[in-house]
Amino acid sequence: MRQKLFRAVGAAAVAAFMLGGTAACKADSPSESSGGDSAACGLKIGFFGALTGDAAGLGIHMRNGTKLAIDQYNTANADCKVELLPLDSQGDPAKAPALAQQAVGDAKVIAIIGPAFSGESEVADPIFEAEGVPTITPSATRPSLSTKGWKTFHRGVGNDESQGPAAGRYIDQVLKAEKVYVVDDQSAYGAGLADEVKKVLGAKVVQSDKVQVKQTDFSAISTKIANSGATSLFFGGYYTEAGLLLKQLKGAGWKGTMVAGDGVNDANFVTVAGQAVAEGTILTCPCAPATEAKGTFVTDYKAAFDNAEPGTYADVSFDITNIALEGIKAGNTTRDKLNTFISGYNAAGAATGVTYKFEATGELDPAQVLVWAFKVQAGKVVPDQEIPKS
Repeated sequence: MRQKLFRAVGAAAVAAFMLGGTAACKADSPSESSGGDSAACGLKIGFFGALTGDAAGLGIHMRNGTKLAIDQYNTANADCKVELLPLDSQGDPAKAPALAQQAVGDAKVIAIIGPAFSGESEVADPIFEAEGVPTITPSATRPSLSTKGWKTFHRGVGNDESQGPAAGRYIDQVLKAEKVYVVDDQSAYGAGLADEVKKVLGAKVVQSDKVQVKQTDFSAISTKIANSGATSLFFGGYYTEAGLLLKQLKGAGWKGTMVAGDGVNDANFVTVAGQAVAEGTILTCPCAPATEAKGTFVTDYKAAFDNAEPGTYADVSFDITNIALEGIKAGNTTRDKLNTFISGYNAAGAATGVTYKFEATGELDPAQVLVWAFKVQAGKVVPDQEIPKS
């Protein structure tokens, strides 16, 4: 009951700021330094993540959540709109610095939703920090991102120190696997997540191995896994490599269950692997099911995006974008002021029901962190269960 009350209050708060006084920006020419409302008009919020390339399935849903929030805000504030700036990283850390420089070089860019992935965050966030641009990532989960002393960094979900152990507990307690093979793609995200899983499983890990991002031939490692006696495989990485690996692994005769993290938690994994091969795969996420989000989010999302179901982190992106919009609406129209507003935020999101409250490191309040397991059934990724914290 208490949780429902918080969610109701959060939804009401978002509605209030979005629908309140569309005349907020009608002052003739107040300056930004004086906190005048017209300074909010034409500001930009960037979405930083993969919109094309192998990981675009993950990025597009997050971008859509951000776009939905901004579109709703602009409908309620038609005379003083905020713009969305898409920054397509393709999930490639090599492309991230130039995109970050593009964003900070635009004086109208006041906040970034993202970066979406850990590798690109490692190289882009120092640039945002240097220029004082606040960031809220909906999905970059590498724990070390919050250890750099960045004052502009905020994470809207739990990190891999919550997701990795939860995945390990699921393998141990639900699948009851005695022999586990662990593979990662050597990315900042994949390797870190795999390391956390190995800490939990200990001696049950019969072997660990590495592959590469964009690798397509997994015949050698498939043979090793099939011959290892492992009944479960944990994969740290993204959905394209995971799908190809599992397809070749099943082709080699392996009968076990793949478990993977949020980088694989996307419908495109099923497309890459094939429905029959993907069936029964377990995918974790430090998030609740977006398809079961609160309020009108699911209905609004489907209406806005051709009846598409909201994917992983779409609801998180919606909520954290509304944090930035609420700050702008309240008159925090400089990067520094908005960063202070975000850092001190403490309210429930209308879609997730999560109370967004950030620690000094930028981490989400641990009390708000949860991890879910999802399962591929009949060609769809569906909720399985929330994984207990211990």
